[in-house]
Amino acid sequence: MRISLTQMIKKLFLLFLILTALYFAKDLLIPLSIGGILAALFLPLCNWIESKKISRIIASLFCLLTFLALIFMVITVLGFKISELLMDLAFIKQRAIESGNNIQKYIFDHLNISVDEQLVILKNEQPSYSNILQTVLGSAAYFFTSFILVLAYFVFLLLYRNHIKNFLFKITPTAQHSEMENILQSAAHISYQYLTGLSKMIFLLWIMYGIAFSIIGIENAIFFAILCGLLEIIPYIGNITGTVLTLLFAAINGAAPIMLAGIIISYAIIQIIQTWFFEPLIIGPQVKINPLFTIIALVLGELLWGIPGLILAIPLTALLKIVCDHVTSLKPYAFLIGTIETDVRS
Repeated sequence: MRISLTQMIKKLFLLFLILTALYFAKDLLIPLSIGGILAALFLPLCNWIESKKISRIIASLFCLLTFLALIFMVITVLGFKISELLMDLAFIKQRAIESGNNIQKYIFDHLNISVDEQLVILKNEQPSYSNILQTVLGSAAYFFTSFILVLAYFVFLLLYRNHIKNFLFKITPTAQHSEMENILQSAAHISYQYLTGLSKMIFLLWIMYGIAFSIIGIENAIFFAILCGLLEIIPYIGNITGTVLTLLFAAINGAAPIMLAGIIISYAIIQIIQTWFFEPLIIGPQVKINPLFTIIALVLGELLWGIPGLILAIPLTALLKIVCDHVTSLKPYAFLIGTIETDVRS
């Protein structure tokens, strides 16, 4: 069977339009996506509260307060650990200056670039303080606005979920209502399972990194264990980033090579345990996306939506696969995205 060139061009053009729309509508879609995924996470709690003859408005607001309480707890723990870290700020600054001087001397000895020339290059490359302040204030304002929108979408999606569901049924042919029901149930289940599994995974990573870093003797081991665990929300990249930050901090503090090697070995062992034991048990087989398209989803997510895109890439790709699984014409794409199954013909 041949695929005509015209059909291929049309599909590629449609894909380009979709990606373009995702990029230009990111200010709308990012908070909406986060709010929708959080609403799916709290949906069982909301349903349980409503089963006690409590109104949906009160149930939705209780879910919101629970979510805010969880955020407050995480911020409190991190704030406490950061305050401990700042107590050693003077020592860290001194070590950083010494490391910087060593780097400058190395550049001078090997590249014959004087210290004054290095300072001129750095000065030309660094943005002005006014630009830094403007960027920080703009980012803070954007984050605050987006956070308020996420909370609003979170509450209203819980509040009007039946209304939205009825709308989807109205635009779906009657013969396909059961299929639409399956899609909605599967989407809610996948979102809930992914987020609860991710939460359990982060907790286990806190324990494993905390034990490993404490045994190695890293200062502020609990802080870096929490950091490495939280960065798990970005698959593959997160744990590596956390480990690199831990290595840099240990190196600045004058850690011995055996300690640096211990950090790397700990990361490798924890990754093996996570990949081969915990992920199949906790995340489960429902989020079936093969590693190739996991990486593609992460790259596209970062290109289109930045850091939020990295966080949302996996759950949104899993939701896309659900839709493809239930639409006949899209089932080949679900097969392409999904995990590779054993085939006797291979």
